[in-house]
Amino acid sequence: MSPQPIAVLVVEDEPLLRMDIVAALVGEGFTVFEAGNASEAITILSINPDIHALFTDIDMPGSVDGLKLAAFVKDRWPPVEIIVTSGKWKLAAEELPLGAIFVPKPYEHAQVIRSIRALLKAA
Repeated sequence: MSPQPIAVLVVEDEPLLRMDIVAALVGEGFTVFEAGNASEAITILSINPDIHALFTDIDMPGSVDGLKLAAFVKDRWPPVEIIVTSGKWKLAAEELPLGAIFVPKPYEHAQVIRSIRALLKAA
């Protein structure tokens, strides 16, 4: 029996950026869920308990940005590992939920993939 693929939720409001990183993750064998905002992300997490990691942009439409989403996810689903990204903000570890990491935009796919694998391995 082969191991179950790692499930990742990508939250990005820019469709081209989201499609790009989703394609890279799928190409590396991840199961990927997509959301364009925090509300969609929470719905997806609520019905998919097998999601292991969240990759979210900070700046998104709606009342909940990626940082608030990350804090909510860490509180409600503590096992989910979190990576936060932004092209406008640069955050230190103490500004993120415990255990989360920040990857600045523009990012390389390999950097995001390594980060997800490292977080999951450390968990």
